[in-house]
Amino acid sequence: MEQQAKQDLPLWTRDFTIITIGSVISMFGNALAGFAISLFVLDYTDTPLYYAVFVFLYTLPQLAAPLIAGPLMDRFSRRKTVYLLDFLTAALDMSIALILHLGLLHFWLLAIWTLIIGTITSTYQVAYQSFYPLLITDGNFSKAYSIAGTLETLSAVMVPVSLFLYKKFGLAPLLLCNGFCFLGAALCETRISDVEKEKGLGAEGTYSLSAYWTDAKEGIRYLWAEKGLLCITLYFVFSSFAGGAEGVITLPYFKGAFENGEWIYMTTWGFSVLGRGIGGLMQYRIKYPAAIKYAVAFIVYCAVNVLEGSYLFLPANGMRVACFLVGILGVTSYTIRSSATQSYVPHDKKGRFNGAFIMLTTSGSLLGEALAGACTTFLPMRTVLAVFMGIALVAALVIIGGGRRHVKPLYNREA
Repeated sequence: MEQQAKQDLPLWTRDFTIITIGSVISMFGNALAGFAISLFVLDYTDTPLYYAVFVFLYTLPQLAAPLIAGPLMDRFSRRKTVYLLDFLTAALDMSIALILHLGLLHFWLLAIWTLIIGTITSTYQVAYQSFYPLLITDGNFSKAYSIAGTLETLSAVMVPVSLFLYKKFGLAPLLLCNGFCFLGAALCETRISDVEKEKGLGAEGTYSLSAYWTDAKEGIRYLWAEKGLLCITLYFVFSSFAGGAEGVITLPYFKGAFENGEWIYMTTWGFSVLGRGIGGLMQYRIKYPAAIKYAVAFIVYCAVNVLEGSYLFLPANGMRVACFLVGILGVTSYTIRSSATQSYVPHDKKGRFNGAFIMLTTSGSLLGEALAGACTTFLPMRTVLAVFMGIALVAALVIIGGGRRHVKPLYNREA
């Protein structure tokens, strides 16, 4: 009866609707400007190695910021942090748009802006990922994360629009548009009710440095003691390591290998967007039996690594089929992992867990970006990507497969 009552609770509450609308606005604005920024940096630096350096600079502050922010999110308002950081991002994007318009941008200013945005992004991720589960009613975690994963991917429909507008108008108008999108998202998020106060979360009175360090150490001990969470986190460090390599290889590869490579890149990865859209609908409509979630996740992890490591060696239509499958499998992986972990971790430890998870996976991504960028100077890009994805495949077999007795009970739960 209790389980049935949980399943009957509505997902689309006022607060969940508001956070979803705000996410859609910021995601689509970010997609509009994000791809154009990548093209601008690649055009500005004119070499894959320097492009990798800028990706590295964006990722670098994400090493420390999540770990520092995690304990604070468990003590202070995640809701306020989310909308204040969106207001700040809006102001920065509008400022850099003005600087670009006036022709005052130079290398070091671009580098500093990249570092600041990277710091804000990583802190925001901890706050958002720790706040979002508070707005999900019991029994609806799988549905909620299928929506989040689908929206995040469908925002990629703005990529061709981004390319067209970048070629026609340059980067400044797109950054200005992104600033207004973040402003709109922040205004939406201020309307969310104070669910943290209702759940008894947040600090009362002062918060000392010693209390902060106590919280930080407690978060590390919690992750170490929870072997299932630890195995999942370690695997995603290796997955992010391979993903970092893909991030610095894919766009430069398409630009160098094909005439109008940006368009080939978009049409190929457009099938991934289609796959994630279909996969998200499947996750929303079809409820996996709890007993098979671990098996599904394990197969998905292995299959994605094989597909992403080999698709650049395929003909054009083969690449599109591979990307379509990666899209379906990717949203499946995201939904199972996020719903399982976020419904399992207590609310008062979510900030510390998410901070540690983001910091560790970012470390993997950063290492992957740096090594892959260096390797592409003397090895073919496709070969580098295949090797990195092979490492992630081995990690799935050893950590998720080898840690079955720890991971399976965590995944095979109703969420």
